[in-house]
Amino acid sequence: MPLDPEKSIMMTCCSKVICNGCDYANNTREAEASLNSLCLFCRKATPETDKECYKYRMKRIEADDSVSMRQWGSEQFDKGDYQSALTYFTKAAELGDVLRRIAERNFIIWKRLLSEAAIGGHPNARYNLGIEEGNYGNVERAVKHFIIAAKQGYDNSIKPLMPAYRNGFVSKENLAAVLRAHQAAVDATKSPQRDAAEEFYLG
Repeated sequence: MPLDPEKSIMMTCCSKVICNGCDYANNTREAEASLNSLCLFCRKATPETDKECYKYRMKRIEADDSVSMRQWGSEQFDKGDYQSALTYFTKAAELGDVLRRIAERNFIIWKRLLSEAAIGGHPNARYNLGIEEGNYGNVERAVKHFIIAAKQGYDNSIKPLMPAYRNGFVSKENLAAVLRAHQAAVDATKSPQRDAAEEFYLG
């Protein structure tokens, strides 16, 4: 499974995560065989409308599904309903969704919980720690976070490493080693289906 969250999707019906490659391969198989579209995990019919998605999401939330609560909280946040977002984020964290703990208001708590997610192996959290450190002028600490995320195959972490290299915070040798490790991590998750999915979904 690719660690980059942009290369996977969450199934609304059961909150399971599937990589874009597997999803693309399954959709292709179903289309070629004229099969109904079913979730690979729970085998329910995949929702075709926003109303159906909402119905599935609410069922998962009623079942205390932390991932669905996190997703719903994110949607409320995007709509500007910050109080509802905080409520769902907090409940998701209480149910064990480590990633969503970063939604706490207090910055100290936010940073500590973001660190927990990074230590738990989440590259996006690690990258965000780098961004925060950079915003506060802690360039060396930021670079360390970007390097770790890049070695996990997180593409976004490569970009900030380039100016860090030009400004002397990363040596040529270290940058080369990071790029090799990043490519190895990316290659380890490659498959023909994922390559086709990336071309299909991302153009």
